[in-house]
Amino acid sequence: MSNEVLHLQILATGGTIEKIYDEFEGSLQNRDTIVKNKILQKLRLPYTEISVKQIMSKDSLYMDDTDREFILNSIKKYEQEKKPIIVLHGTDTMDLTSKYCHDNYPDVAVPVVFTGAMKPLGFDDSDAAQNVIEAIFAARILSPAYYVTFHGKLFTVPNFRKNKQRGTFEEIE
Repeated sequence: MSNEVLHLQILATGGTIEKIYDEFEGSLQNRDTIVKNKILQKLRLPYTEISVKQIMSKDSLYMDDTDREFILNSIKKYEQEKKPIIVLHGTDTMDLTSKYCHDNYPDVAVPVVFTGAMKPLGFDDSDAAQNVIEAIFAARILSPAYYVTFHGKLFTVPNFRKNKQRGTFEEIE
């Protein structure tokens, strides 16, 4: 390992990880990316430079293949900069989107790490910060391919699924 600075790209798509409570409507909604202000500003990363780009702000339950194609095209665009990519995504369909990317563009040139959260970033017991930090570390050390980091585990796409009963992801055996 060297002291070289890692340049990393985060693509925010919405999902629970970035939901904000709207007190006027009494609902949780995706609006703007909040990961920069709520997580990244609090980390000490002297060897990591992170750019955040909000490419959409959508609950993953409402994503379709048009949205997945847009995410894949964003990955293709940003991989040209030779930066590892983290995709912040809703957990309900993260398996579908990551598999879509894997199946339609298997020879990605950089590590692409998907992550999300079971509870929104603004909640005290949110898993968002943990999952983002794990994704940052994984993006630093992994070889080019598609991955998911979640709750201290690393999964290669497409060998995982969401376990709704346990509130996490697991390997497919």
